[in-house]
Order: sequence, then structure tokens, then C-alpha cells
Amino acid sequence: MLDVKFIRSHLGDVKQALINRGQEFLLDDFESLDEMRRLLLGEVEARRQERNSLSEEVGRLKKAKQDAASLMERVRDINQELKELEQDLQDKEALVQDFLLNLPNLPHESVPVGASSEDNPVVKTWGEPPVFSFPARPHWEIGENLGILDFETAAKITGSRFSLLKGPASRLERALINFMLDLHTREHGYLEVWPPFMINSASALGTGQLPKFKDDLFKLEGWDYYLAPTAEVPVTNIHREEILAEENLPLYYTAYTPCFRSEAGSYGKDVRGLIRQHQFDKVELVKFTTPEASYDELEKLLANAEKILQELELPYQVVVLCTGDMGFAAAKTYDIEVWLPGQEAYREISSCSNFEAFQARRANIRFRRRGAKGTELVHTLNGSGLAVGRTLVAILENYQQEDGSVVIPAKLRPYMGGLEVIRGVAG
Repeated sequence: MLDVKFIRSHLGDVKQALINRGQEFLLDDFESLDEMRRLLLGEVEARRQERNSLSEEVGRLKKAKQDAASLMERVRDINQELKELEQDLQDKEALVQDFLLNLPNLPHESVPVGASSEDNPVVKTWGEPPVFSFPARPHWEIGENLGILDFETAAKITGSRFSLLKGPASRLERALINFMLDLHTREHGYLEVWPPFMINSASALGTGQLPKFKDDLFKLEGWDYYLAPTAEVPVTNIHREEILAEENLPLYYTAYTPCFRSEAGSYGKDVRGLIRQHQFDKVELVKFTTPEASYDELEKLLANAEKILQELELPYQVVVLCTGDMGFAAAKTYDIEVWLPGQEAYREISSCSNFEAFQARRANIRFRRRGAKGTELVHTLNGSGLAVGRTLVAILENYQQEDGSVVIPAKLRPYMGGLEVIRGVAG
């Protein structure tokens, strides 16, 4: 969430930032709404001051045994006026708050201006896409032929956009989770946590899922609980309503969770395979930092996520998202896109974002510098390290063999009980 005082004092800059995001219309009603709120606040304060002054005069008159009836009547009138004005002010403040909660973050000055994903510049490539002597197959065809991916049975159990993994595929999913968590905790210094897989509305509001993305969440009927759309939400909310000590920053957390998303607005996209599911696994990386360190920490976060793909020898590219393609809460985002030969395309496997103080203001996460009395908002960051199902997809497609089998990357074989090749459900 943005600071309303900042918006007032930098209205031109905020307007331009929203124009760059393609959302300039969001400020159309703000100035008039904010001005009405401020005028109402002035009236309320003036009435309160008048009431207090008259009340003092009533007390003086009564003490002097003089008639105070007319002044008492005026105080009663003011109280009624105040009741109406305060309700009107409360309504206007609620509208301002709702406006702020639905206003996206402002892009960092280094973010390229653009309208869509077509304008995202590639800033890095790593590895060479494999060259096959046979037509590369997509992962759903590989998995179904091996009997390790079963979308039909998953649809029977639940519905579309769910999957049933069998035998070595389910073990590979578990191996990837353990491999990612081990690497991030042992080599990158993250503290592993195992958070709840359900969140309340305060947590969803704190990280920006509510109110704007309510339709993307699965809500439990009769409860103030939602299924977590990503571990970012419960992990970031570990420190909601807390004041951290500067000497303890930065804080690094990593967590595995299943993720649940309705994929509202994605009808018809990626209907086959594992790319866009209602339920999927992800290992998340979350950081809390001081403002001056957050962009250095973003580069480190990106490198931590990249390391997984490098260890698995999966080719990828890194793009920086332009202003028109950025997520709601982000100030800057890098996407890591892994090469999928069966689809002849790079596809997103991780987004690494700096939210600056946007989430911290919503969740009231602050820190106190050494020797300081006051507090400041922390900066929060997060990134997928990685999306597990999409990593499995990348392995199936990049390590496929002409006979339909799939070679297990060397780094994962210890997690697979020494299995080197997937030839079907039996191995």
C-alpha cells in the first residue's frame, strides 16, 4: 500500500507511474475524494473545538449560578451535527482506504517502460537448449506414455486442472522439494519454516491478495480462512504487526507449501499439462531487509533461484518485467524462464520481486535502527525457488530420450534412491 501523504505530495509522479503501468484511470476520483475527506475532517475538528469551548463556558456559568440553558442547547445541536459529520467522515475514510488497498505499487526507476510481456528485455541467458535427433515431445505426452502422469483420473477425483502423479513422477516431485530446501538452507543461509497452508483475511490483505484478487483465492465456507495461494503469504505474515531490530536484518526464510489458485481470468490458457494448475507445489524464498539493502538483496535472491536450474543443468533466461507486465505489489520483478523443448518456448518458473515497503505498510512490519526511538517500514522480497511442478516439466522435456524414457539429473539421483532413468511406473 502507498502512503496517502506521499500520493498528495507527489501526485504528478504517481500519475506518470500509473500511466506507465497502463492504469492511469485509478487516480481519476482520488483528488476529489481526498479533498472531501480533508474538508470533512476540518469541519469535525472545528465542531469539536466549538463544543469543548462551549462546554467550558457552561461549566463556568453553572459554577457562577448563571443561566446556561441556551449554551447547553447549542452543545446538544453540535453533538448531533458531529454525529452526522463523523459518520460521513468515516464513510469517506473507508473509501480512501479502499482506494489505497486497490492501488498498485509504483515501479522502481530502473524498471523498463512497456505495455506487455512482449516488452520485457532479456538480461541473461544460461545454458544451451538440448538438440534432439527426434521430434521433442511435450511433458504431458511423455508422462502419459510412461504412465506417471494421469490427468484423466485427477479430473474424476476433483476436476480439470488437477493432476495425479504416479511412481517415479511423485518421487521426483518430492525429490525436487527436498533438493531445493537443502540447497537454500545449507548454501544460501535461509531458515526453513513449515507454515500453515491456510491463511486468514488479515494475512491475505497484508501481502496484497485481498481485496483486489479475491476471485483468485479458494475460501473455506463458513470460515475466515483461505487456501494459501503461495508460501509468500503465510511466511511474510510471520512478522505482521511486529517491530524488528535492525541488527537482525536481513531475515531469510524458505518454505515449501502446496499452492491453491482459482486461475480466474485464465480460461483457455495452458489447458494441457502441469503448467497452470489449481493445486501445485512451490518452494518459496522470503526476505525482510532495510530499505537501503533491498535491491542488493533482490539480486542475491535472483541468484539463489537461478542456482537450482544451474545445478539441474536446465537452460533458462532471465527477463526484467516492464511496467505494463508487473505484478500488483511489486516495485521490480525478474522472471526466470526455463526452456521447454516440447513447447519450443521459454516459460516462467520463478518470479523474484522487491515489494519495497508496499506489503510492510499493509501488514505493519517495522524495524528500529540502533539507538533510534522511532521505527521505519521494512522492505519485503520474495521469489519462487522454484515452482516444483514446472521444474518437473522442464526435466521431463529437457532430459527426454528417443525411446520415451527420461534421464534423472545427476544432482537428484541421491534423492531418487539412485534411480538414473525413468522408464515407467516401475522405474
